[in-house]
Amino acid sequence: MKRKVYEKLIEWKNKKGRKPLILNGARQVGKTWLLQEFGENEYESVAYVTCDNTPEVAELFKQDFNTERIVRGLSAISGIDILPERSLIIIDEIQELPTALTSLKYFCENAPQYHVAVAGSLLGLFIHPGFSFPVGKVDIIRIYPMTFDEFLVAKGKENMAKLLYNRDYEIMSSLHTMFVDELRQYYFTGGMPAVIKAYIDGAGPSEVREMQKAILYAYSEDFSKHVTRTETMRINQVWQNIPSQLAKDNKRFIYGAMKKGARAADYELAIEWLINAGLVYKIYRASQPTMPLKFYEDMTAFKLFILDCGLLGAMTDAPATKILLGDSAFKEYKGMFAEVFVLQELKATDNIPIYYYSSNDSTIEIDFLVQVGEAVFPIEVKAETNLNSKSLRTYITKHPNLKGIRTSLSPFIDQSWMENIPLYAIGTFASHQ
Repeated sequence: MKRKVYEKLIEWKNKKGRKPLILNGARQVGKTWLLQEFGENEYESVAYVTCDNTPEVAELFKQDFNTERIVRGLSAISGIDILPERSLIIIDEIQELPTALTSLKYFCENAPQYHVAVAGSLLGLFIHPGFSFPVGKVDIIRIYPMTFDEFLVAKGKENMAKLLYNRDYEIMSSLHTMFVDELRQYYFTGGMPAVIKAYIDGAGPSEVREMQKAILYAYSEDFSKHVTRTETMRINQVWQNIPSQLAKDNKRFIYGAMKKGARAADYELAIEWLINAGLVYKIYRASQPTMPLKFYEDMTAFKLFILDCGLLGAMTDAPATKILLGDSAFKEYKGMFAEVFVLQELKATDNIPIYYYSSNDSTIEIDFLVQVGEAVFPIEVKAETNLNSKSLRTYITKHPNLKGIRTSLSPFIDQSWMENIPLYAIGTFASHQ
């Protein structure tokens, strides 16, 4: 399956001053497959090793950080003759072996002729005692779940994806029903590559749900690997509570909604752990729509979002028929799926500051404030075709220098003060500003 991040890997391979690469992202987003595909296509050979339950790899990185010795060991373990500039070394499950990650510093300083790429979520690394992250000695590329346009390409609908890339709204409008149907399917599958592949290969709704549940179970198993029993319980509490908080009209995360008397101090580490694992996105409130938004960040108010709309459906046991048939996925759940989908698409653009806004009296709610280039855009998410945008209109009236973005199931329309972008096209919004 084609991934847009592949082009970033090509740039990494060819750039001057290339450093060892960390392909960072949550479990099951396709890191290992992508690196192997990249290596097979762009290099003469690929030396692959994993740090997960491989004693010889652990022993290799335990002794010292002599890169020539490590390369000889990697060649022996993988069975591949590693050639400078011509071989790709892939070290998988890097989070299981902090010393392997530390070794990247020495590859950067002493052996830049070797192309080294590691895959991992960095899960748990930051709580290992004595662990030193190789700051400034690595390149990092973030990978996210597959986006809606990647889903279309995987299904063989490249021409539909091209319409999104080109923002050809006129033709999109004529194919509106087709796009909405594909969006409905994507709401159900989400962006996990293995799930999408199984669905395309003919897996039914029950099998898709079983795969998603298996991914969720693997995540929950990870919770207990690196932290104490008490912290595992708190991570689970936060993780399981996110859907119910997203289902509220006011989606701001409230500690007391998890447990009576719950305090921020008790759960901050659990939230940060989920963020570092790539499973959760934390979106802060911004008090002003002024560049840079970081200056106006309110760290006392935030929303938590799960990384993938398909996994959200599995967590909530949303019936497949409700999502795949009719408009239930759009009408119900208080827009929860739509907001998770929009954030999922925006996050995949990478390096775009994303916030939200709410007035002190909660009369004005803006789902997202995004900073693109030298402009700030307020985005209002509508799960259906409802075009009533009272909050957005009021907000733009107060800030006439801004142009609003509403995304809904209605076709594209430009009303000068605001553009309505179809939900299925929101993923290309930032790249065209």
